[in-house]
Amino acid sequence: MNNDSFSLCPPQACLSSLLQRMPLLSDVHLELPLPDPPPHRLALVSGSYRYYHYGCDGVDDRGWGCGYRTLQTVCSWLPPSVEKTLPRPVPSLQEIQNALVEIGDKPASFAGSRDWMGTVEAALCLDHFYSVPGKVVHVPHGRELERELEALHAHFQGGGGPVMMGGDRDNSSKGLLGVCSGPEGRHHLLVLDPHYYGQAGSLTREELQAQRWVHWRELALFEAGSFYNLCFPQFRAKGCPV
Repeated sequence: MNNDSFSLCPPQACLSSLLQRMPLLSDVHLELPLPDPPPHRLALVSGSYRYYHYGCDGVDDRGWGCGYRTLQTVCSWLPPSVEKTLPRPVPSLQEIQNALVEIGDKPASFAGSRDWMGTVEAALCLDHFYSVPGKVVHVPHGRELERELEALHAHFQGGGGPVMMGGDRDNSSKGLLGVCSGPEGRHHLLVLDPHYYGQAGSLTREELQAQRWVHWRELALFEAGSFYNLCFPQFRAKGCPV
């Protein structure tokens, strides 16, 4: 982890409103072809989300910001999905760091640093900013991900939003937008990769799909020796708390 401070441009006071005005793409998984052969069971994210990625707000967070970007994508799903609640803007990178310091999870030096964050911190932020619990599930080895397929199917079939995924050997944060099961025990997860670097709206949905920033990944391709954590936001689209 790199503890060097990062430079915010534009100034932090303007970032929250900028995040809301950025031409971020929404629902980038739509019209993505299903795995071949076609699955016999499929569950996808409900509601609408926006794709947050490296550099989308002008902050160069390559190498450390992927967890923050995945969290921002999850947060972007919440305001239109949480009924009877005033929409809360998606927090900026600095606001996320400040919140983790404020609640006592991180030392003061974390604010303005290039330190990573993971699923546990994401769950804390969901509660802090939106009063939405985040359920963190620990999977000791990638080869055991199959045990969580039923939970993922139930989550997405029940109106659940994007799920944040992180690990150790596979330490690249990613969002999960769906799950499918096909013949011969072949299972796939729909992965949203925040590591694309560029200004918001610099690629079309079709280009993002062609470059596999959103793609179906077969379960067998996840690292068998890496642990994984999954953070499930405990809200359903257009509904009440789970």
